Amino acid sequence: MTVESRAVSAAEYTDQPGAGDQPAALWDDGTAAPEHAVVAHDEAVAAAEAAGNSAVQNLSPAFPDRAAWGTASKLRAWQVEALTKYFETEPRDFLAAATPGAGKTTFALRLATELLARGTVDRIVVVAPTEHLKRQWADSADRVGIRIDPMFKNGDGMFGRHYQGVAITYAQVGMNPEVHQKITAGGKTLVILDEVHHGGDALTWGDGIREAFSKATRRLSLSGTPFRSDTAPIPFVQYAPDEQGIRTSISDYNYGYGRALKDGVVRPVLFMAYAGQMRWKTRMGDEMSASLGEQVTKDITAQAWRTALSPEGEWMPAVLSAADKRLTEVRRGVPDAGGLVIATDTTTARAYARILQQITGERPTVVLSDEAAASSRIQAFAEDTSRWMVAVRMVSEGVDVPRLCVGVYATSASTPLFFAQVIGRFVRARRRGETASVFLPSVPGLMALAASLELERDHALDRPKDADDGMYNPEDAMVAEANKEDRASESLLEVQPFEALDSQASFDRVLYDGGEFGTGGEVGSLEELDFIGIPGLLEPDQVRDLLRARQATQAKRAKGRTPKDGMPKAAAATEDRPMYQTIKEQRSELHRLVSIWSRHANEPHGAIHAELRRISGGPAVAQASIEQIQKRIDVLRSRIGGRR
Repeated sequence: MTVESRAVSAAEYTDQPGAGDQPAALWDDGTAAPEHAVVAHDEAVAAAEAAGNSAVQNLSPAFPDRAAWGTASKLRAWQVEALTKYFETEPRDFLAAATPGAGKTTFALRLATELLARGTVDRIVVVAPTEHLKRQWADSADRVGIRIDPMFKNGDGMFGRHYQGVAITYAQVGMNPEVHQKITAGGKTLVILDEVHHGGDALTWGDGIREAFSKATRRLSLSGTPFRSDTAPIPFVQYAPDEQGIRTSISDYNYGYGRALKDGVVRPVLFMAYAGQMRWKTRMGDEMSASLGEQVTKDITAQAWRTALSPEGEWMPAVLSAADKRLTEVRRGVPDAGGLVIATDTTTARAYARILQQITGERPTVVLSDEAAASSRIQAFAEDTSRWMVAVRMVSEGVDVPRLCVGVYATSASTPLFFAQVIGRFVRARRRGETASVFLPSVPGLMALAASLELERDHALDRPKDADDGMYNPEDAMVAEANKEDRASESLLEVQPFEALDSQASFDRVLYDGGEFGTGGEVGSLEELDFIGIPGLLEPDQVRDLLRARQATQAKRAKGRTPKDGMPKAAAATEDRPMYQTIKEQRSELHRLVSIWSRHANEPHGAIHAELRRISGGPAVAQASIEQIQKRIDVLRSRIGGRR
């Protein structure tokens, strides 16, 4: 059975007009703007051209006293809203939080051109996380007539007169804030802090940013993920206590993934989860095994996960092969669609690239560092039609490769911030109907993050004593410290390096819009191909409907199967399995769903459990039967599936 035979024709689902099909002059409700509004638009453009200011020539007419609202063909509705809100008060500090792929750069540069044209500022400083993003900002600014120097070094002292500003990294500021303080104080400066949460990555960075830009005329902070896994305050971000007294960040404008998905600005994401049996040897020489995704201790989960990601086993080649099949299916509707593998380190990245070359017959683009050559490779990949790129972390944030449609999450990093940044590489939509597919290990932490993708978060400076939101993990530092290579200890204890012995992959399930689909199956089975073969051009509602249809098909298929002994498969499994194992799995699933709903509804776990008992009846979870726990699971699944 081929993937092609499992696919549904994309033409059946793509009757919606593309974003580019919209008329140029529309009101916000989609109706045509009156003729006088269009005339005002044309007059504004003509006036800008007459002024001879290249930045002003690229201004949107959607500003006060320029033209009627809705006549801008190049600004999205949220960008117009955010600009409107900014110019109502013109604050010194403004934090715009918009989901990755929504167009934060366009918004920032429109704001910059307006402030330059008004004479509010006369120079621009862009602070970005990486060298690649510096050049990306400079290229984007150049297209709207703003000349920014991305090659500026601290030793230069000042940028050339032929530039209107510089693009620098947070690390540059941290190394010598005095240089940037001098630049900022030398004129009326707009500082754009891209992905501003990096301002808290290290004490020196945060302090350096405050010192360098405290005298800036205006500061625009941008973030696609305005939260951090720690409690380090972010410079120039306001905090206020919430209902529970927890100090959280305040965004001046917020455009979340849920709304962006409804607007067609971002793609829906299918998470293809893979489980399997893992076997490894610990550092003390003990041989262990576990199924990926089963409810075990954190250290066992981490070691099973590490085993799965080893290029020496069978798990990674099987998942990469499945992802490449999915990419082939997506390219039927999106011919230039590309794939990205996020690796943990350079060694495994090169190994993954070799595996992909064997699978596809095509050498992938490999990006291993944040250097000029790496930036050129990313840009070349963004502009060609090759299939795969393999990278180590650096492509996880801000890098603009709109044709990325399929991803493989092959790294052990699992903070909500990093996860959101990775997924942000795949959600940028170029036309309505494009979908994204991300393949990942079926481990509890990642499953919870995938299930709650669209939930908006703010950065919290405090933690409640009973915090269990997946955001704050104080043990992470201890685990990282324990995993460091300690040569002296090894020589004394004669311990061995961790060794992955064997890994086998199996298809687990698909996560979409907070729901789970699929009955699991072997790699290459009909159960897997049902979902790999989903067309790459579908509206969000069509994705949901098709997933439900295929779920129903799989349920009928499973119901019709009987083992050789003639007993129904489910009955045989129930009799062979101890009751405590079933209850244990149900409790874990209930706890996972309660955590998801707690984040969505901002309700404590205890209150949710109490309400479930009131609705479904029965005692506390510790004393509840299989049937009673299942009722509570069904209630939460219904809520999560229908919350939008």
